[in-house]
Amino acid sequence: MTIETRVALGAVTDRPLDLAAHEAAVADRRAGAVVSFQGVVRDHDHGRAVTRLEYEGHPSAETVLREVAAEIAADPAVHAVAVSHRIGPLEIGDVALVAAVSTAHRAAGFAACARLVDEVKARLPIWKRQVFDDGTEEWVNCP
Repeated sequence: MTIETRVALGAVTDRPLDLAAHEAAVADRRAGAVVSFQGVVRDHDHGRAVTRLEYEGHPSAETVLREVAAEIAADPAVHAVAVSHRIGPLEIGDVALVAAVSTAHRAAGFAACARLVDEVKARLPIWKRQVFDDGTEEWVNCP
């Protein structure tokens, strides 16, 4: 018997991200765990007050996102994967990244979701421009 693993992708988008939709996308009757993550824009970075962020993505960003999701989904413990990253201007408290995975057991779910988020952050060609309260800015997270 072949066990099917699904990659239920979100997208690289300028629209708000929906955690519940990602969790629903990975729903599976075999799953005893659905683990999700939201990356939220915070008001500080390295001791400096941040007022807003802007994300810009390379045209290949969605392809890279699909590759990462497929790699995580290839884990035999994973039933389904959903992940999306937002681009464009974001305010403090906005969600920039949503990831969800389903597995049979919680430990595998936590591990797979952590790997998914780590790989997206390491490999996705999306650049973040942080604007600080003193008017200065910096570009970060360029893989």
